[in-house]
Amino acid sequence: MKVFLDLLWFFKQEKKAYLSGIFILGVVALLQLVPPKVIGILVDHIHDQTITSSILVKWVVILLFSGIAMYVLRYFWRIKIFGSAVKLSMLLRNQLYHHFTRMSPSFYQKRRVGDLMAHATNDLQAIQQTAGMGILTLVDSIATGGFVIITMAATISWKLTLISLIPMPIMAVLTSWYGTHLHKRFHKAQEAFSSLNDKTQESITGIKVIKTFGQEQEDIQDFKRQSEDVVAKNISVAKVDSLYDPTISIIVGISFFLAVSVGSSYVLKGELSIGQLISFTTYLGLLIWPMLAFGWLFNIVERGRASYDRVAALLNEKVEIADRPDAVDLIPSGDIEYQITSFTYPNEQSPVLTNIAFRLKQGETLGIAGKTGSGKTTLLKLLIREFEGDEVNIRFGGKPLTHYKIEKLRAAIGYVPQDHFLFSATIAENIAFARYDASKAEIDNAAKVANIHEDILHFSEGYETVVGERGVSLSGGQKQRISIARALLMNPEVLILDDSLSAVDAKTEEAILSSLKQNRAGKTTMITSHRLSAIQHADLIIVLDEGRMIESGSHEELMEQKGWYKEMFLRQQLEDLVEQGG
Repeated sequence: MKVFLDLLWFFKQEKKAYLSGIFILGVVALLQLVPPKVIGILVDHIHDQTITSSILVKWVVILLFSGIAMYVLRYFWRIKIFGSAVKLSMLLRNQLYHHFTRMSPSFYQKRRVGDLMAHATNDLQAIQQTAGMGILTLVDSIATGGFVIITMAATISWKLTLISLIPMPIMAVLTSWYGTHLHKRFHKAQEAFSSLNDKTQESITGIKVIKTFGQEQEDIQDFKRQSEDVVAKNISVAKVDSLYDPTISIIVGISFFLAVSVGSSYVLKGELSIGQLISFTTYLGLLIWPMLAFGWLFNIVERGRASYDRVAALLNEKVEIADRPDAVDLIPSGDIEYQITSFTYPNEQSPVLTNIAFRLKQGETLGIAGKTGSGKTTLLKLLIREFEGDEVNIRFGGKPLTHYKIEKLRAAIGYVPQDHFLFSATIAENIAFARYDASKAEIDNAAKVANIHEDILHFSEGYETVVGERGVSLSGGQKQRISIARALLMNPEVLILDDSLSAVDAKTEEAILSSLKQNRAGKTTMITSHRLSAIQHADLIIVLDEGRMIESGSHEELMEQKGWYKEMFLRQQLEDLVEQGG
C-alpha cells in the first residue's frame, strides 16, 4: 500500500472530494444491508404464516427506497472519487511536461522520446486507476465487508460468522504473495511497452530513410519482435493476475459450505430460524464483492506503484541548468565576451573547447568557421545556456549569463539550429511561433527578409498551407528559410545562424545576407558556416580546429595571415568557378 502514502500529498489536496466520496460509499454499504434483512424477515413471516398485505407493502417500499437511494448515491461517489483521479492524471501530466521543458539536452541524450511518451500515457493511466478504482476498492471492501461481518455477528450468530470466516487468512496470504510477483512483472511489462513506443515513434519519423534503403521488411521484423516481447511480458502479468479470481472463488465456496452445513445444524437445534439462515447466506453473498475487490486492489495497487516509481524517477531527475535565486528579470543587451578555459560535455572525458577568448561588440557580426566537429555549434549552445561549465565564462552586456533568468536570456536570442524543426501547422503559424500575436504584415516582412515570401505565395494555400510533421512537405532550403523568418520575427538582440544557409544556393544566400545587413542595423549576428562566402562580410571571424581558436580577425586580416581560412576560401572560390564552367 506504499503507493497510497506516495500519493498522500494529492489526497490532502483533494480531501473534500475524497472524504465526501468515502462517506457516500459508507452510506451505500449500509444500505446494502437492508435487502438481506428484509428477505429474512419476509421468509420468517411466510414460514410462520403471519404475512399480510400491509406487511408485504411496507417491506417492499423499504426495498424500493433503499434501491433508489443506492442508485443516486453511487452516481455521486463516482463523480467525487473518479473525478479526483482524473485531476491527478492531469496534474502529473502537466508536471511531467513542465519538467521536460526545463531539462537540458543531456537528459534527452539519455532518454528516448517513445519512453517519455509511455510515461506520460500508459504509466499515468495506471496511477489514475490507483487513485480512482484503487481508493474505491480499498474503502468499499473495508466498509462493505466490515458492515456485513458486524451485522452477521450482531444480528444473527457470531459463532457462525467466525466459522464462515476461517478461510479468510489463507486468502490474505495468497493475495499478498500474488501482489509481490505482480509488481515485478508489471514493471518489466511497462518497460517493454516503452521500448515498443519508442520503436514506433522512431520508425514513423524515419520512414523516408527506411524506404530509401529498402529496409521495410527488416524494420517490420524488428517491430514484430518487440511487439511479441510486449505480449510475452503482459501474458506473464496476466498469469499472476488470473490467479486472483479462482483463489477468491475457492475461498468463498469454502465459506458458503461452512455457513450452510453448520447453519443447517443450528436451524435443526432451534438456534436459528430459516429466515435468519437465508439472511446469513445472503449477507455472505455480499462478501463476495469485498473479497474480489480486495484481490483486485492488490492488482491495481501493484500496477500503480510500479508506474508511480517510474514517473517519480523522472520527476526526481535534477534540472542541471536553472535560474540562480538572484537572477534578474531583464532581457540582456550589449557586448558579448567569451572566456573559455575548457569545456567538456557531461559524461565525456575529452574537452570540446579549449582556450577560447574573444569580444563581440553590440551590432557586430561574428563569423565562425572550421571543420566538422571543431566545436562551432557547442560555442553557440553555451551562449543560450543549453550547457554550462565551471571553466566557462561568457558575459552578455558586461554581466555573466547566470545574472539573467534563462527565459529572458533566450528571449534576447533568435536561434536557427542546424536541425530545423517545423510543426504540423500552417506556414504563418510556424513563422509566428515565438510571437503568436504578430500581424500578417510582420509575418510577411520576416519572410521577405528570409527570402521565402515568393516561395510561400506559390504554395496552394499561401501562408495558410499546412506543412507536414517536421516540415516533411518542404524542401531543405525552404525549411531553413522559414526557420530564419521565425527567428527574425522575434527581432532579437542576437541572431544565431548555425550553418542555416547550407541548403540554399549562393545567389539566395547572398540575398538573405544582404537583407539581414539592412534590417538588423545595431543588432548582433553570429553565423557558423562551412561556406566561407556566408561569413566573409563579418566584422570578426574566428576559425576553430579541434576546439581551439587558431585564427581570428576580419576577412582581409585572415587572408593576409595565409592560414587555414585563406586556403579554404581560395579553394571554395575555385570550386565555384569550376561549377560555373570556368
